[in-house]
Amino acid sequence: MIELSVNGKSFSYDGDEDMPLLWFIRENAELTGTKYGCGIGQCGACTVHIDGEAVRSCTIPMAEAKDADIKTIESISDGEKLHFVQRAWIEEDVPQCGYCQSGQIMATVKFLEEFPNPTNEDINNYHTNICRCGSYEEMRRAIHLAAKLKSEGAA
Repeated sequence: MIELSVNGKSFSYDGDEDMPLLWFIRENAELTGTKYGCGIGQCGACTVHIDGEAVRSCTIPMAEAKDADIKTIESISDGEKLHFVQRAWIEEDVPQCGYCQSGQIMATVKFLEEFPNPTNEDINNYHTNICRCGSYEEMRRAIHLAAKLKSEGAA
């Protein structure tokens, strides 16, 4: 039996321990903000936080999620109040098709914890999620804006 927490809610799972965490999040926890992209951990559309680390949930088997604290895109806003990264994404008009955006935002939240004042080089080297629409310049501006909002105390 695997016990885990998703967005503060406790779950038990007794199925296939090799099943990717992504499918548990989408089908068992019924949280569909986390997307399936490539299925091999390359694109990052499935990025979630496990015990505070940004990971690609399509490559994490359920066995590795035992006793984990998982956060998805649905957990980062505070009710009606958007997270500062979400606000920056909207202000910089980042989404085009929007499919990869939840993974992009989850990766950015963790990235800004490690790089509170990122340079373009930091972004290019460490923000490795893929956007098929190619909105990288808009994301770069949004990441800089999110860093500014965070430094100003935005929640």
